[in-house]
Amino acid sequence: MPDPFSGRRDGALDSPRPIVPTPATMAGDLRGRRVLVGLPGHGWRGDLRADEKVIQGSRTYVPVMPESEWYRAEAERTEVFAALVPVERVWVEELGFAGTTTPGAKVNQLVSLDEPPRRPPVSAIDADTLTGRRVTQILDDGNERRDLRAVTESHVSDDGTVSVRVAQELDWYRWGWSGKLPRTLEVPAHLVWVE
Repeated sequence: MPDPFSGRRDGALDSPRPIVPTPATMAGDLRGRRVLVGLPGHGWRGDLRADEKVIQGSRTYVPVMPESEWYRAEAERTEVFAALVPVERVWVEELGFAGTTTPGAKVNQLVSLDEPPRRPPVSAIDADTLTGRRVTQILDDGNERRDLRAVTESHVSDDGTVSVRVAQELDWYRWGWSGKLPRTLEVPAHLVWVE
């Protein structure tokens, strides 16, 4: 069995930047941005995209739609329904600062209900499941490739490398609405992180 930790410097993983929720009232342009909606103390919903803020009377709202509808609207140039959510109930997924993560390290699982939880990236090797989840690929130059979905779990590829097949999110969602199989890329698992 190949060593899934080969290619790592000093046993440490360079993790991608974490997702850090920021109130939409503090964000600039929202069109196309990933957002979370909810109410402190009650819960949060993700996998949503926003459009630009609209003002009705004295209230500011954010048009929000499921991410799959966002991609369909952009790809097919069609209109889709977007719920108008009060701006104070919308949080934008911003990227925080990169750090290092130790394999198998657990972070404190308790969170405050006052804001959406921060999500540190988890190595594909340490993740419970991968298929369908948002992932980030770390490129050879250290840059991040985002807007990907895992289409398989970790497996041993033909060349003996522990790998994960990924697809661009647009192709992932197109697969759902059209049945067209996505083009995939096989990536070594140590370079894939769950967002």
